[in-house]
Amino acid sequence: MLVVHVLVQVKPESITDFIAATRANAEASLREAGVARFDVVQQQDDPCRFVLIEAYRTEAAPAEHKATAHYIAWRDAVAPMMATPRQSVRYTSIHLPD
Repeated sequence: MLVVHVLVQVKPESITDFIAATRANAEASLREAGVARFDVVQQQDDPCRFVLIEAYRTEAAPAEHKATAHYIAWRDAVAPMMATPRQSVRYTSIHLPD
């Protein structure tokens, strides 16, 4: 499984709008066949910072996700809300025994 952490810093005045747009994107993303998990977390000591934790079933799924109407709408809506360009880090999930 491929796990992507998207690191986001938004402008203070955009926090509420960013959360709303990101919630809509996450809910739609969870309906994609290639998306296993989509979490949104907000940093406690700096509420302008978020991490989107996306887990994909295949290597192709992130590209498929980025081609969806809901992702494109999210990307365009949140672009002016960014305090800095968002960054992503890719991880490979390591399955541990129960």
